Parts: sequence; structure tokens; C-alpha cells
Amino acid sequence: MGFTPKISFERGDSGEERLKKIRELLETSRYSIHDLSRCEAKTEGEYFRLNMPFELGLDYHCMKTFKPTRPKKKILVLEEQPYRYQATLSDIAGCDIKAHNDDHLTAMDEVRGWLIVNADADSVGGARIRGKYNDFQEWNYEKQLSEGFSEDDIKKYDNAELLLAMKKWKKLGEAASYN
Repeated sequence: MGFTPKISFERGDSGEERLKKIRELLETSRYSIHDLSRCEAKTEGEYFRLNMPFELGLDYHCMKTFKPTRPKKKILVLEEQPYRYQATLSDIAGCDIKAHNDDHLTAMDEVRGWLIVNADADSVGGARIRGKYNDFQEWNYEKQLSEGFSEDDIKKYDNAELLLAMKKWKKLGEAASYN
């Protein structure tokens, strides 16, 4: 849809403070998406993750403190189930949280609709986006195999590396197969 996702991991300098990278991304991004669905502990004794709610709080602060000369920041908050966030993050009750039911296709549809309404993105059908996503996944899988990745290597593929592969795929004209 013409947007380039940004994550702190794309800047892999271990000497650079991660929170500083996150803050800079939040401060310079006009649109932000926060998925709160992975904050819970999965097993007894495991700690639950608070990074995403923390980053949402930082981003909310950025949204409220943008200078009047800058365009208003827009934020999308995703959660697995409707209203589940209210049990642990009740301060955002009344906000328009979108639920994806732990389904990546539903999440893609929610993000698509949000970008059209809030970021003046062209109205592209969900089926087209899902098709391109599947084309990319197939291209990237074939590419990784041809470059000597094992099945286990592919399962451990890093998000920053995945973004680089997406950029390469786009640059190659969204090639349907690896050349």
C-alpha cells in the first residue's frame, strides 16, 4: 500500500540503546501500529511482556506533543480479543481497539482498512494484499533454500532480515519466484 514498516531491529548496532532507537522511530513516524496481543505469559512462572504497552504509552505521548506544524500522528492498536486489554490497560478504555482473533489475515485486513481511512492510502482489496503476501512468502522461502538455509534456519529468520528481503522483493518488481 506504499508504506515502509520500521522496527528498531533494523538498526542492528548493539552499541546503540534500543529504547533510543524506538523513541526516534516513534517520534519520526506519522503512523504507528501496536499489537498488544503478545503481552501475556504463555506458561506458569513465565513473565508477561510489557514492551508493547510501554511503547504504546511512549507513542501516545508523541502523538499528544507533536508540534502544531507537523501532521497529526495516527495510532492503531490491535489486540487478540475485543476488550481483553481493559483487564490490564484500562486507561485506554474508550479507544477504538481492533481485534484480530490471533489470525494474521484478520490483522492484515484491520491494518488495510485503518491505512485507507487514516493515512489516505489507496483502496486496495484485501485479496490482492493477501496474494502479494503469499507471493512474497513463496519467493523468500525459495530464495532462502537456494542460499543454503535449512528448514530450522528459516523458522529462526530475523524480523530485520525479513524486512530487508521484503524491500529486495519490492525492488525486483515483486518477483513471483526467486531468480
